[in-house]
Amino acid sequence: MAVTQVVAGVYQIALGVVNAFLIDHDGLTLIDTGTPGSAPRILAAVAELGRRPADITQILVTHLHGDHTGSLAALKAATGATVWMHAADAALVREGVCARPMRPAPGLVPWAMYTLMMRGTSPSVEAVETDRLLDGAAELPVASGISAIPAPGHSLGQLAFLWPHHGGVLFAADAAATMGGQLGPSIVFEDLDEGGRTLLRLAALDFEVACFGHGKPIVGDAGGAFRRRWPGAERARV
Repeated sequence: MAVTQVVAGVYQIALGVVNAFLIDHDGLTLIDTGTPGSAPRILAAVAELGRRPADITQILVTHLHGDHTGSLAALKAATGATVWMHAADAALVREGVCARPMRPAPGLVPWAMYTLMMRGTSPSVEAVETDRLLDGAAELPVASGISAIPAPGHSLGQLAFLWPHHGGVLFAADAAATMGGQLGPSIVFEDLDEGGRTLLRLAALDFEVACFGHGKPIVGDAGGAFRRRWPGAERARV
């Protein structure tokens, strides 16, 4: 199957090395759109759920990189959905730009993975307008309420999203990943220090489930897994 259930009402769509997600609550909300050419696979996943493209009413974009915005223009056209994105990243995607200068995290493994993953990657995507611009934390009238949380570091305008059902479902974008089955930070950053601060802020939140742009979800005590990986964060609520 192209789509797998994470918890009730939340589905992961595996698109090679990157994931998109669907929330089935008060219509369908799509989180991220994969690389260019992913639209047919995402719409096939929607059909597997017995739904139509027009049932996607909202698209939440975590950040500008082409593995997350590559099919945004195609899916906006196919669904008529309202697109939400941080203003800093939306300004570039509007011009068809999907990257700023980045560097790998310290260490040989991040450098090697970065070199492999970035080989042949295009810095451009099909230009598309964002309907709703965000510039900070916000409560969105999406899926009966979802919190947008600034998560800079990997990208200046990266957003995480926290859905309050199931004890909290965190869509962590590329602030963290479970590559190789282990929870860790992204392998690449625009600002490494800011990325570290973001991880501490996310670890301070209450959530039971975590979904990632790269890797498998954590279901059950996901917030605890973040705090064990990044100790020192005091618990807080959005």
